[in-house]
Amino acid sequence: MDQVEYVHELAGQKEVDTWMRTMLLYNSAVKEIGTKIDILNEEFKETHRYNPIEYVKSRVKSPESIAKKLRRYGYEDNIENMVEHCNDIAGTRIVCSFTSDIYRLADMIGRQSDINVISIKDYIKHPKASGYKSYHMIVSIPIFLSDAVVDTKVEIQIRTMAMDFWASLEHKIYYKFEGSAPDYISRDLRECSQIVSMLDAKMLSLNEAVMKAKREQDEYEEVEKNAHRRLQEEIEKSSKK
Repeated sequence: MDQVEYVHELAGQKEVDTWMRTMLLYNSAVKEIGTKIDILNEEFKETHRYNPIEYVKSRVKSPESIAKKLRRYGYEDNIENMVEHCNDIAGTRIVCSFTSDIYRLADMIGRQSDINVISIKDYIKHPKASGYKSYHMIVSIPIFLSDAVVDTKVEIQIRTMAMDFWASLEHKIYYKFEGSAPDYISRDLRECSQIVSMLDAKMLSLNEAVMKAKREQDEYEEVEKNAHRRLQEEIEKSSKK
């Protein structure tokens, strides 16, 4: 069942009990997603000798933040509206080195058999007007309780370190100005977003050049190794004559 159905089943209980059970779902969903990401991370380290994930952050929104968001969108702040209309109560942010890693990770997460991808918003290919860039996925994951299996929503954000730095700065600025920063600050932020995009593109290009040079070096060393082995074999044959 989904979360809305589950909350309706809890309707006969006290509101505080319904709240606790609902938040248990979100906390559990964050842990489940975190475990899956950890496994992918370890697999890359072991099999690919490459780690695309720099770090992971997870959180569950506070009651105050949930109520504020509901009121901002014109909904009464109750548990039913929270579950139905707030998709980002449980959130996980994956920070990568390069933009290519973002799409690779998103594809691997989406192919997990017990993860249902509800929606995708690609703010990298289509940035927000503010300059914000990130890759957002709303997914649901089954949480196995003692009396039910509840599909619970989690928002996954995947971005580069440069994108994350920009987004963190933007959040701090707009928090200070309560969402309405002066025009010149907004303009400078958009310009910084363009710089971030150029930096990400340059770093990706540099990484590809490094990987190519490393492959060529490995191939050269393999050729040298084979040539040395053949020479050694010829010397050994000559010495036996």
